[in-house]
Amino acid sequence: MIRAGRKQGPYRPRTEETLDAGKLELGEDFQDAECLLISEVKVLLEAQYESKKEEKNLTDVYTKTLEYVQKFSRYTNRDTIKEVRALLKPTNLEPFECAQLGNLCCTEYDEIKSLVPSIGDKISDDDLDSLLKQMDSLKKYQG
Repeated sequence: MIRAGRKQGPYRPRTEETLDAGKLELGEDFQDAECLLISEVKVLLEAQYESKKEEKNLTDVYTKTLEYVQKFSRYTNRDTIKEVRALLKPTNLEPFECAQLGNLCCTEYDEIKSLVPSIGDKISDDDLDSLLKQMDSLKKYQG
């Protein structure tokens, strides 16, 4: 059986698996996947835009994805994105949790813990609050 539109390899029958992002149960497809901030995706797509435009290779999916990341990107320049990544790197959080922190841009630690319950007690409330404040400051004062 061939599945149209998929170029990722041979057909794999679907098995029933219970996925729960709150418990970091994201499925086997995401086991070793790198999690990006929306702002990082924006940088990557914008870097490809001119060459795709010249080649007339702008698909509907590409264009809509670019519009989405431009609308929801929280950090507008590469230096700020690097600083956010540097803040998140020394935490004991999983890559998915770091991406959620960077994408959601919550200002209260209890809010992020309710939205990303897998964070749990991996980081103290005080440290999480400090991290969120630093990220908020970067967002407000980016050049």
